[in-house]
Amino acid sequence: MKILSVALVGLILCAVPTQADVSSSEASRLNAAATTVRDLRASPDKGIPEDLFKRADCVAVIPGLKKAGFIFGGEFGKGVVSCRTDQTWSAPAFLEMEKGSAGLQIGAEETDLVLLVMNRSGMDKLLGDKVTLGGDVSVAAGPVGRNAAASTDTRMTAQMLAYSRSKGVFAGIDVSGGSLRPDKKANADAYGTGVTAREVVNGQKGTAPHAADAFLQALSADSPTGAPRK
Repeated sequence: MKILSVALVGLILCAVPTQADVSSSEASRLNAAATTVRDLRASPDKGIPEDLFKRADCVAVIPGLKKAGFIFGGEFGKGVVSCRTDQTWSAPAFLEMEKGSAGLQIGAEETDLVLLVMNRSGMDKLLGDKVTLGGDVSVAAGPVGRNAAASTDTRMTAQMLAYSRSKGVFAGIDVSGGSLRPDKKANADAYGTGVTAREVVNGQKGTAPHAADAFLQALSADSPTGAPRK
């Protein structure tokens, strides 16, 4: 009887969903993405227009994107993406960005890259095995500042709006030629082997790791100053 009770307890514990740990580098990635989102929303006159942010279906952040060479050099970075699910934001999926081109001119220093995904079509393409910016999905340099959106209607048909931040200054950027793909190793660490980025951001599988709390709070804040949604 005692052996049976122990076995039943073991089965119950196995049935309880657990929250996977992430590595220190993945936690650092989430924290850097949180800082970038807080900063871009804290400066409505010099950052991303808040009305555009609130219209975005997903937000992808690649903090510390590195450039290996000038103009024709390669770029590589790792980031995260979260999408709106009803009134909340999904657990973040991990991404990688790669491939240099003449269009993807980030600069010599590390740069934070932010992509606002403006519609479901852009989101669906983003969550594929690999997407080429400017090829598979339309992308435009995003307008900056409180009043910028009104004068940039021609950009509003883009599936993604791209922003860079270097030395604290946000600006729209042309990222055509870059490519994004899921970071399968990081996603497996956080959510389990076989769980896809699409399943994570659609809320079908995976529970956000505790390390993602600050990033999700930065996304869900009601105001650009960071007040959390009640």
